[in-house]
Amino acid sequence: MSNKRARMSLDKAVVDVWQRELGGLSTRNFAQRLAASEDLVLRLDIYKKLEKHEGCVNTVSFNADGNILVSGSDDLQVIIWDWETGHAKLSFQSGHTDNVFQARFMPYTDDRSLVTCAADGEVRHAQILERGVETRLLAKHQGWAHKLAIEPGSPHIIYTCGEDGLVHHIDLRTGEATELFTCNPIDDSRSYVGVINLNAIAIDPRNPNFFAVAGSDEYTRLYDIRKYRWDGSTGFGQPTDCFCPPHLIGDGLVRITGLAFSDHSELLASYHNEFIYLFTRDMGLGHNPAPASSSSASTMGANDKAIPQVYKGHRNLETVKGVSFFGPRSEFVVSGSDCGRIFIWKKKSGELVRVMEADKHVVNCIESHPHSTVLASSGIESDIKIWTPKALHKAILPKNIEQCKPKPRGWMYRIASPEDLMLRLLSWERWGSRPEQNGENSSAGREELLDLILTSDTTKSDDAPSDDGENASGPDSTYSVE
Repeated sequence: MSNKRARMSLDKAVVDVWQRELGGLSTRNFAQRLAASEDLVLRLDIYKKLEKHEGCVNTVSFNADGNILVSGSDDLQVIIWDWETGHAKLSFQSGHTDNVFQARFMPYTDDRSLVTCAADGEVRHAQILERGVETRLLAKHQGWAHKLAIEPGSPHIIYTCGEDGLVHHIDLRTGEATELFTCNPIDDSRSYVGVINLNAIAIDPRNPNFFAVAGSDEYTRLYDIRKYRWDGSTGFGQPTDCFCPPHLIGDGLVRITGLAFSDHSELLASYHNEFIYLFTRDMGLGHNPAPASSSSASTMGANDKAIPQVYKGHRNLETVKGVSFFGPRSEFVVSGSDCGRIFIWKKKSGELVRVMEADKHVVNCIESHPHSTVLASSGIESDIKIWTPKALHKAILPKNIEQCKPKPRGWMYRIASPEDLMLRLLSWERWGSRPEQNGENSSAGREELLDLILTSDTTKSDDAPSDDGENASGPDSTYSVE
């Protein structure tokens, strides 16, 4: 069967070359077919390791041209890389006082304007000037600010979300942040929760009026910015639509750690202690989904359109992991895992096609190159790995991949937030009851978790570094051009 499949792949490649030479296939379409081929995915291998950070690397992102990569870390540094040579072009202090969670270039700024967010709750703007790098405070969340999203094609507009449930709209031209809304529970029975701690935000590239947020419950909420009244005369807290797999509606033990839109407005959601799901717009549950019931769940299950594609095999329990598409037309789905591997699935079928060893502990971030078959990954280790299709031989899937387990140091190594401690305790029974968990010492794990809850100190020391909110890091700041 494998020889027949390889033969068919070779025949198709020959036909594509023939059509291109005769003018039946444009150079652009030929390049896209090549970049999306499974053959290249099976040949991905480590091209370079970028080594300069001194802590976990929580964010990696390419510029629009794809020749530059920016990264942020627990060491509070932001580094700009020429990833092809492995050379760090510029490193500077972010201005944050806690772990940098995201760093991205603003489009159409000659890669001299960046935005960052971090565990200190701050959202900051960094400008690369002739005399150095200046950073300024744009907004501040109460609690960690995990993610930000840039309006496609705009050098000025960003959205941010945080554990305080707030969503900010920021215009860099004025430096002002507008609080759009606070995300509240959909189910009235969970009013005790207060707000939904937000982990992820993403903007639809096909229609940038729509953006989605997700966090500490089972729903992804879709909003339309056109419904917001900038004079503040009306509330904007009600979503346009909501998405959730039918079997997870009413499940109080799951949450969402990562979101991503494809160029076709498909929406990926990565669930903590569960799987990854792909939603299309017709799978929406409406702006106010009804509470779960056995009858409604069975009714939805009977409707094929209500069932999202699922991607299984990885494990998302330890950290706040992202998820993304891969390929010129989003042909693949990629995610990191607690077992230190990268997982790649076919988007359409959900078939797992590739697993790659990428970190000794946990892989959190995977970023796709905007034009080529190139990936950047990072995690608990302090380096960044660049993956290109340079392997001479095609990789094969490891055996018993469904039974992958975290490597030594385990699930306790990195806790996303105090709320995670309680969620971890509540979900332990749920996860431990699954067949693949047989043989693990669940009793010892519970004791370890309880000990961490009782001894955890979430307060900062009095001598922790502070920031007045307008810190400028110019020539005297720690940065280097190499």
